Amino acid sequence: MEAKHISAPLTDETAANLRAGDRVLISGVVYTARDAAHKRMIEALDRGETLPFDIKGQVIYYVGPTPAKPGQVIGSAGPTTSGRMDKYAPRLLELGLKGMIGKGYRNQEVKDAIVQNRAVYFAAVGGSGALLAKAIKSQELVAYEDLGPEAIRRLVIENFPAVVINDMYGQDLYLQGAQQYKQE
Repeated sequence: MEAKHISAPLTDETAANLRAGDRVLISGVVYTARDAAHKRMIEALDRGETLPFDIKGQVIYYVGPTPAKPGQVIGSAGPTTSGRMDKYAPRLLELGLKGMIGKGYRNQEVKDAIVQNRAVYFAAVGGSGALLAKAIKSQELVAYEDLGPEAIRRLVIENFPAVVINDMYGQDLYLQGAQQYKQE
């Protein structure tokens, strides 16, 4: 199956055309945030403050990149385990977050929120941070500089490889794979 080329931020139409198991190449703008940044965003919302970027339609990449070496845009940029963001993701999805990139399973509450909010969860291959960094064309600090690698950054990416794990129809590639294995 050939990879689908998609653009970020995501539109409702793009999310509707993705299914669990689809290979994608993502180009456009995504934001980075891990658990410390997610915690701060939720605390800001609880105080009635706005988020450091307009979250509607956006994709958050769960990554804490290493420092760039001379001549590089960014250092190694492999995905973080997504479950660490599960307690924060439903609220951000309700506010319009359209996509998340990470690695590993999501809990049922997150999967339900993906369906309810017509969003998508992508997985990037763990352990391939140096390769994934080559798809990052520029980066800009957005918020929480004191968090170092876990600060929120705006990335421009080109043909960033990922796989749809959870789609807006409730499909879960990880569960489908386990069921297929049991049948064989």
